[in-house]
Amino acid sequence: MAKRLASTLINMVLSLVLISVTMSAALAFVYLKTKDPIEAAAMKKELEAIREVLPEFNSDPVSDMIESNGIVIYPVTQNDESVGYAIKTYTDNGFGGRIELMAGFLPDGTIYGVSVLQHKETPGLGTKMTDPGFREQFIGKNPGNFSLQVKKDGGMVDAITAATISSRAYCDALQRAYNILIQDTSAVTDATTETNE
Repeated sequence: MAKRLASTLINMVLSLVLISVTMSAALAFVYLKTKDPIEAAAMKKELEAIREVLPEFNSDPVSDMIESNGIVIYPVTQNDESVGYAIKTYTDNGFGGRIELMAGFLPDGTIYGVSVLQHKETPGLGTKMTDPGFREQFIGKNPGNFSLQVKKDGGMVDAITAATISSRAYCDALQRAYNILIQDTSAVTDATTETNE
C-alpha cells in the first residue's frame, strides 16, 4: 500500500510539473507572438495623440524622443523649425489610480492641446476630464504664469463638478509635464525667461 501511495504521489508531482512546463511554454509563445503587434498599436495610438495636441509637423517625433523620470518628450519640427513638444505624462493621484496624458506645448511653453491616453476614473464624473469643456480651459495657457491647480486650492482651474480629485490629478500630470519640459529643454527655459522679462 505504501509503495502504491508513493508511486501515485510521484506521478501526480510529475504530471503537475509537465503541465506547468507546457503552460509556461505556451504563454511564452503567445507573448512573443503578440508583443510586437501590441507595441506597434500602442505606438500608433501615441503618434495619433501627438498629432492631436500639436500644430502640423513633418519630423519623426520618435527618432528624437527624450525619456526623463517616466515621462517621454517628443520634440517636433516643421521644415527643421521647432513646432513644439508633445509630452506623455502621468499622475498616480487619480480617483481610480494612474492617469496618462499627452500634452502638447509650443516652443515658449504654452499649452497647445491635451489628450487623455488612459484613466480609470468614475464614469460620468472623473471621465468628464475628456470633455472639450474641461480641456479647453488649458489651451493657450502657459504654466509659467497660469497656476495649474484647481480654484479650491488657490489655482486657476475650474474643477469638474463632483470630481475634484480627478481634476487635481489632471493638473498634476500637466504640471509634471511642464516641469520636465523646462528642465530638459533649454529652448523653453530661454523663451520663458524672455517672456517674463
